[in-house]
Amino acid sequence: MSLWREVVTKRGLLGTLVSRNLKIRYQGSAIGFLWTLLNPLFMALIYWIFIRFMKFAMDPFSLLAGVLSWQFLTMCCGDAVNSVAGHPNLVKKVYFPRIILPLSTVLANLLNFLLSLLVLIALAIIAGRLAWGEALAALPAVVLLQTIFCLGLTLIISCSSVYFRDTEHIIQVLLMAWFFMSPVVYPMELLSRGGVMPAWLLGVYSLNPMVGLITSYRASILHGPAPEWIAAAASLLLAPLALVAGLRVFMRHEPDFADEL
Repeated sequence: MSLWREVVTKRGLLGTLVSRNLKIRYQGSAIGFLWTLLNPLFMALIYWIFIRFMKFAMDPFSLLAGVLSWQFLTMCCGDAVNSVAGHPNLVKKVYFPRIILPLSTVLANLLNFLLSLLVLIALAIIAGRLAWGEALAALPAVVLLQTIFCLGLTLIISCSSVYFRDTEHIIQVLLMAWFFMSPVVYPMELLSRGGVMPAWLLGVYSLNPMVGLITSYRASILHGPAPEWIAAAASLLLAPLALVAGLRVFMRHEPDFADEL
């Protein structure tokens, strides 16, 4: 609690870093912040065209929901690599809670993600696909859960990149494998009802936290099927555990950051 109180006292610095992260991402771009909305739309279109050749059914709105939630994760993990290691002068010369650096990247990506979700919701309203009522009311809880998960991973990655400069390349490989092990571009029903996986392997697959999160986004926004209990439990348990683990790792090694950089 003392850590978070200290972060609150430095909220001005946190806000400055969040703003800086948002500006740097699209610095020099002709359309700037609009790329936040166009990138996932283009990605979803490319995946949808590819899926048409694979000849399995995938709703475009469900596809976009999966792409947006996955992009939030990958942007947090990608930015985490340089969140601490990329600011050696700041870490060495100025005192502040170092956790502000990875936290600012997560908050900046969260703002991008929320704007993208607003576009998805607007499109779903126009198409008459939006899930109203209790389903949509659960959306803030799903966003909060993924933000907690992303912050935990960001803390671990940002700390690791200070000591191991190959972290960036390792993360890229792991994210690629993780992408295909998550229902981003295919519906969960394809695995659970199509006999693609035996029951025990499907249970192992459901332990991936992104399975429950992506399925929950589709359920809360588009009235898709709710996640199975294993997937839901895995997301609910592993997200806070990732944050606790991230905090412990980061706080343990934070005093040595200046020496390592």
